[in-house]
Amino acid sequence: MLSWDEFDKEDGAEAASPAKNNAAQAGADMSLEKLNQVGGNAALEARAVDASDSAAVARAKQALNDLDIQEGLDELEGSSARVEVGDKQMINARADLNQLVPFKYDWAWQKYLDGCANHWMPQEVNMTADIALWKSADGLTEDERRIVKRNLGFFSTADSLVANNLVLAVYRLITNPECRQYILRQAFEEAIHTHAYQYCIESLGMDEGEIFNMYHEIPSVAKKASWGLKYTRSISDPKFETGTPETDRQFLKNLIAYYCVLEGIFFYCGFTQILSMGRRNKMTGTAEQFQYILRDESMHLNFGIDMINQIKIENPHLWDATMKDEATQMILQGAQLEIEYARDTMPRGVLGMNAAMMEDYLKFIANRRLTQIGLKEEYPGTTNPFPWMSEIMDLKKEKNFFETRVIEYQTGGALSWD
Repeated sequence: MLSWDEFDKEDGAEAASPAKNNAAQAGADMSLEKLNQVGGNAALEARAVDASDSAAVARAKQALNDLDIQEGLDELEGSSARVEVGDKQMINARADLNQLVPFKYDWAWQKYLDGCANHWMPQEVNMTADIALWKSADGLTEDERRIVKRNLGFFSTADSLVANNLVLAVYRLITNPECRQYILRQAFEEAIHTHAYQYCIESLGMDEGEIFNMYHEIPSVAKKASWGLKYTRSISDPKFETGTPETDRQFLKNLIAYYCVLEGIFFYCGFTQILSMGRRNKMTGTAEQFQYILRDESMHLNFGIDMINQIKIENPHLWDATMKDEATQMILQGAQLEIEYARDTMPRGVLGMNAAMMEDYLKFIANRRLTQIGLKEEYPGTTNPFPWMSEIMDLKKEKNFFETRVIEYQTGGALSWD
């Protein structure tokens, strides 16, 4: 560890030259304007080629002398002035993306802080009991093993798809710095989630090729992955830009696909199944990992909903009848794909649930997603058949997830299933 006292000691240190002392004294008497001028000249003098410079150092200095800074300044057009709150917007903003403050969307910064406060890592979870249960010949039924494999197969790929979409498209196209700050945090969390699935797969000694390739080989898994990919294929093109009604709509559809459907519907059958196992004292380590992941995903979902609604407010022309119908269809298609996935993973009753109950639950969630972005429910009268899930993830109060959660969660903390 560095001790700054060392730098204050004169014993054994080289004495400052009279010239340096005189310069320091002169600097102390300078005005700020004069000090800036002297500092700028000193910086230029530092670039002068010295006789002691190697050929490589001399070339580096010469290259900087030849550097045309106008190209960089042109790229930062509109960034020279200090940013006002009114300059900020979700998409197509001209304000400097590198100026984080002043905040326009306090909710985005708060979500970033909440995400940081709830940091966790997969290795913190003890998998010993899961390993013993998985290796025991009569530890789990075939139905239960099928559920564990199917969900690890889907999730291990799905979070990678989300991360790719965030890094290659969403981060680049969102033009608000505080939202970008949260997106960076979300991308890291997606990496942690993929790590968690790999950790579970490795701990349980599963066939990694079978699990990680499931999205190619199992139709109900492949359909969900393919559905999501079609909404990111075009906007992942580095040449794709927003700025026209057509491209802005395309980007808005991407956000709805990934936040409302992939993270807001496609994960819920699997979460319910694995958490149900944990409630029965089975695969408790895996269930604990999934509960941490569910909490992260709930925050991702809320953030995405807020972004979508803010884009609608700032660009009302995008939210026309055609767009509303397309958004409704996307959510309904997502619910249908997840219902098919539920039937595939639960061909018969298991863990106190069955495919029919899961279908009701997914319709309940689809209604929630529709109303969150201002659309009408398409499954009227549907209720939640799994009230215990509300204790873990309160669907009615997702906006206040961290205030309404039943189980306290801090970095590295162990969850209680009581």
